Amino acid sequence: MLTTRPRGTNDFLPNQVEKWQFIENQVRQLCAKWGYREIRTPIFEHTELFLRSVGETTDIVEKEMYSFEDKGFRHMTLRPEGTAGTVRAFLENKLYAQPQPTKLYYMGPMFRYDQPQAGRYRQFHQFGIEVFGVSDASIDAEVIALATTFFKTLGLNALTTKINTVGCSNCRPAHQEALRQYFSAHKAELCPTCLGRLAKNPLRILDCKNESCRKAAQNAPTTIEAACDDCRNHFEQLKSYLDGMNITYQVDTNLVRGLDYYTRTAFEVVINSVGSAQNAICGGGRYNSLLAQCGGEDMPGIGMAIGLERLLLTLEEQQIDLNFEVYPQVYIASLGEAAKKESFLLAMDLRNQGIYTEIDYLDRSLKAQMKGADRMQVKFTVIIGEEEIDKRQVQVREMSTSEQITVSIDELTHFLKERL
Repeated sequence: MLTTRPRGTNDFLPNQVEKWQFIENQVRQLCAKWGYREIRTPIFEHTELFLRSVGETTDIVEKEMYSFEDKGFRHMTLRPEGTAGTVRAFLENKLYAQPQPTKLYYMGPMFRYDQPQAGRYRQFHQFGIEVFGVSDASIDAEVIALATTFFKTLGLNALTTKINTVGCSNCRPAHQEALRQYFSAHKAELCPTCLGRLAKNPLRILDCKNESCRKAAQNAPTTIEAACDDCRNHFEQLKSYLDGMNITYQVDTNLVRGLDYYTRTAFEVVINSVGSAQNAICGGGRYNSLLAQCGGEDMPGIGMAIGLERLLLTLEEQQIDLNFEVYPQVYIASLGEAAKKESFLLAMDLRNQGIYTEIDYLDRSLKAQMKGADRMQVKFTVIIGEEEIDKRQVQVREMSTSEQITVSIDELTHFLKERL
């Protein structure tokens, strides 16, 4: 139907948009203080980029991507996440040739053919950060700290930060084999998708949301048990930095995230809302091999992303007021054709001076205009008729007190600025 939006998408109406703008402004202010600069990448990329980076056995690639063939018979995909495109831009534009580290952030829409539900949509928005060129665990801790600081700035509570190490190319093969042997004895409990993953990438079984698969994974070999000395040391350093910042966390040995490019650090921030299950509103991790997989130098990277729809839903659940209804400051009520034209010119002048002003466009009676001004919750109503035009004066009513005063048209801007 022409009057129905596509399933899994949203219209953001006035009074809702102001909340988004507030969140976006908070993002920009925080990132500026922490040294992150904004990057904007295309909404669609070559499909191969996501196949190579996100992983062919992930839910995103197997089930959720919006892919299409363009008129040049090229395979394209609407971006399902922000890291791959940022990595591609970093390599293509040779940002690696600049002094490192490179610290970037992005905001924008992503697309996944997911099952729509509260806080989860097919077109959704993310704020994410990416850091290139640093292997040290201090930057892992900084990325986590930026996320938790952002949430605290907004007044969110009931935050839980979960961390894990998912290993590296040295220790992951042994862990994969241990998982393969373990889940081979639990085939009857696995969903059809995870049965297919058993041979290709058994680590993905740990990320399955199917209840039977989750139960089967409870006693599976962990990444921490299989971690090499370097991964163990990196993980211990991360915990030390988090302890030093008094950031509380839980070690979750089954946390592997839904993307294949993660190495070593993986983390989530979840909200424990009263009456609802834990919901991850932030996730991220390290991806030391991703740049090389995408055809670039072997350079370390780490990032995280926050789902903005889910964030706004959580703010609402926790009754944190972001109700930024914008009301005019001044309404100009006019009486007569000459006064109508004068009110229009006055309004334009007041707007140019930074005063939010509305006028009557519908030729309503003075009484109807005054009612309209009251509904708009303006602070002052300026009343102008033919007599006021002749005298170059207006009547200014302060709506909260109904006090009315005569003001020269030439002094009106100054009068209002002093009182607004």
